[in-house]
Amino acid sequence: MMKRMLTTLAIVCLSATAFSQQINNQHKMKLNVGTITTKLAESKAFYTNNLGFGVTFENEFYILLHTPNHEAEISFLLPDHPSQQPLFHKSFLGQGMYLTIEVDDVDDFYETLKKKGIPIKIEIRNEPWGDRHFAIEDPNGIGIDIVEYSAPQD
Repeated sequence: MMKRMLTTLAIVCLSATAFSQQINNQHKMKLNVGTITTKLAESKAFYTNNLGFGVTFENEFYILLHTPNHEAEISFLLPDHPSQQPLFHKSFLGQGMYLTIEVDDVDDFYETLKKKGIPIKIEIRNEPWGDRHFAIEDPNGIGIDIVEYSAPQD
């Protein structure tokens, strides 16, 4: 009886793993964070001038920006635009959201943004879990944590 239960359990686990791998292999995903805002021009200027993002696509109601290495994108959409469904009409209210941007040299990035006059919301600091980071805020109130990851120090 025990052997039969273990065999059944093994089959169930292997089937679940195979199914999970099948789902993962069938659906390639890429995340694009979107914010509904009236501040399209301000958002574009902030991300391109201060963070080095590029413009992937832009029209009168939508802008899609990409990180300098093209690994991630962020978009901004005008509220209540007639081309969009009601789910995408209401503006972001400026709280409860943050982005994390990982950089190779957080100290250099910090100094660069300070020289540009970008307000620093959280001064550069080391965390016990290994992060060295600081934070700024975009024109929409989205916190941006700029971090360099390293192993925790004992």
